[in-house]
Parts: sequence; structure tokens; C-alpha cells
Amino acid sequence: MAKAKAAVVVLADTESHGDLGRVVNALTTAEEFAEAGDEIAIVFDGAGTKWVRELGDPAHRYHGKLEALKPHVAGACSYCAAAFGVEEEVERAGVPLLDEYQRHPSLRRYVADGYAVLTF
Repeated sequence: MAKAKAAVVVLADTESHGDLGRVVNALTTAEEFAEAGDEIAIVFDGAGTKWVRELGDPAHRYHGKLEALKPHVAGACSYCAAAFGVEEEVERAGVPLLDEYQRHPSLRRYVADGYAVLTF
């Protein structure tokens, strides 16, 4: 089977059970690509930047899932991390702040490189 390339973009907020479901679906999808040896990039954007703080807590039940995927985390939106008040937590977590296009991550870059962009 041919190798795939996917960018998993987490936009979900942290406020509801549905939001938790979306981030878990995003991480599970990324895990599937990673286990298959595909190219995978995880990007936290918009309110999704708050998940870096939430999942960075060792007490969070999905902390381990994010930690296992850390090599595939491309980063978090610089503008949004600041707007949602989590810029320092993102930096402390060692997640790069992405500011490729007007202080936001460039999703065009992924499309141009042949990645499927999956949003959650």
C-alpha cells in the first residue's frame, strides 16, 4: 500500500464532552497514520491550541496519547495561542508556535506538499 501524508488539524475547543471526543478522534487518526508509517503532522489551531495545555497535564486521561504522538506534533498557531491565553503553556510543553502566514500556520504548505488536511 502507498504511503499517505496527512495533516491533522485540531480546532475543537475544550469546553464540552463533544470537544473531548473531537480531540480524541484527531489523536486516534494521527496514531493510525503514524503506526502505518505514513507522514503525519498534528497542528493545534484556533481554540484547539488550548488542548496543548489540557493534555499536557499528566493527570489527564489522554496525556499519554499526546505524549506518544509528540514527534508528529508540528506545532500550534502562534496567533491563536496568544488569543486564547495559552502561549506560555504551549512553549513550556515544547510545542513550536507556528507563524508561517500572518502569525498562523500555513495549511497551504501541507496541501502543496500533497498532504490531506483533516480537521477536527
